[in-house]
Amino acid sequence: MILVILGTQDKSFHRLLDAVEREITEGHIKDQVIVQAGYTKYQSNHMKIFDLIPMKKFDDLIDQSDLIITHGGVGSIMSGLRHQKKIIAVAREAQYFEHTNDHQKQIISEFVKQGYILECKDLNYLDQTLKEIEKFEPKKYHSNNYKMMKILRDFIGI
Repeated sequence: MILVILGTQDKSFHRLLDAVEREITEGHIKDQVIVQAGYTKYQSNHMKIFDLIPMKKFDDLIDQSDLIITHGGVGSIMSGLRHQKKIIAVAREAQYFEHTNDHQKQIISEFVKQGYILECKDLNYLDQTLKEIEKFEPKKYHSNNYKMMKILRDFIGI
């Protein structure tokens, strides 16, 4: 199953859903596709689309997914990484009125440099990124929260 995450940004991200729909229609995606669309209103006979998904159900869907295709939000990317999932990220871009600026490009770039995810910069080539992700071995994500907890425990003397 492929989980598509558009986050909760109040601007539409039709461009990504149009590309996923095209890949389903052309037969490049054969898996079930579930979408957390947020504020993006979209009709599809091929994808199961939800506006917002309760956190428990969202975590269950991430667990069940074989692949996550997401916007460049840190929270969405981190959700996939915590579950050790393969991730393709696509930035919302200001030029398409999908966001107020292009910070998602920088966020995605950093995760790509670290070896955690793949980026699809041009949705006309999503099919190629889907082929790449099959062979891609993402770097395993390890939380550093324990370091922060140790610092706090040492500081307060527990």
